[in-house]
Amino acid sequence: MKIAYVITRSDVIGGASVHLLDLALGAQQAGHDVVILVGGAGVFLKKAQQLGLRCVALKYMVREINVIKDYQAYLELRKIFQALQPQLVHVHSSKAGVLGRLAGRRLAIPTIFTAHGWAFTEGVSPAKRRAYILIERLLARFASRIIAVSDYDRNLAIRAGVGNRDLIATIHNGMPNLQPAINVDKRTGPVRLIMVARFDAPKKQSDLLSALRGLRKYDWVVEFVGDGPTLMDVQQQARTMGLSDHVVFSGACDDVPDRLQNSDIFILVSDWEGLPLSILEAMRAGLPVIASNVGGIPEAVSDGVNGLLANRQDMNALRSAIERLIAHPEVRIEMGEAGRRRFENEFTFEKMLARTLDVYDSTLKAAH
Repeated sequence: MKIAYVITRSDVIGGASVHLLDLALGAQQAGHDVVILVGGAGVFLKKAQQLGLRCVALKYMVREINVIKDYQAYLELRKIFQALQPQLVHVHSSKAGVLGRLAGRRLAIPTIFTAHGWAFTEGVSPAKRRAYILIERLLARFASRIIAVSDYDRNLAIRAGVGNRDLIATIHNGMPNLQPAINVDKRTGPVRLIMVARFDAPKKQSDLLSALRGLRKYDWVVEFVGDGPTLMDVQQQARTMGLSDHVVFSGACDDVPDRLQNSDIFILVSDWEGLPLSILEAMRAGLPVIASNVGGIPEAVSDGVNGLLANRQDMNALRSAIERLIAHPEVRIEMGEAGRRRFENEFTFEKMLARTLDVYDSTLKAAH
């Protein structure tokens, strides 16, 4: 099978980027002919090439809305599709999702869109939700299939009239397996908290600092992994709160698995989510998870089993969850082990790849 993957930007490596790279590599190793089309020539392009994946930098594909560039990007995609003659196009991220579906439909190429969380999800303003729903209803007609990364997102779309139950399939994100090497019960020193996320909406590193401000009586340190536009604001917040001695800003890192191995508790505070890969990484590492109760997160984190959930913007609930796991190492160990078991049973990359390839096969059969 000849597959063309499309994603909007190459200047950052986010959850959708990691997902696509894993998926493309898995499809290639399964014997398929794979090419990735991406806007620009940044770090994503370099990573794809390091993995041995064929990658084409798109000249006009940009994240920001620009009518002229967007039309040029559509024409560029259409021209490349005509040259490559893929049997299937699989698009990821918002801009690529729009232009890739339009170009694929124009050339009668079966096109699949993966929604890594909808723009009309909870936490988005009502006016924006209404606008995005109208857009996605229209665009759904141009997709052969839609993949949602959580049942939450699938049901959200169906309720909004975006596609239907036959069009949209749920395939939970999956991660390549790594064996954890954590002995949290033998550790000494401060409890190590970690949040791995880009400093940008919908992530709320600032809320995590606000919650931690009330837990000074405990011995802890929190590490923030990631960069982005709100980083400097959060750094200033840490200084203003007098928490600088308890906070480490590590920036963007390529050794996240090692950093997770050296941590005790994983935390992700967000206004909205699809199904974050960072949470699956934490479960793989055997860490208990504290997260916002949004999107598909409850499909990975069962409250009180492999982690604790706090309602969005409920600072007291977030603080109580953190305090419970800081104060009770035995609970941390038990929940971390439960998370590791759940990862092995439900969220490995092999399961995700097999389900995705099944959708590819059924889509091509339906097209013929």
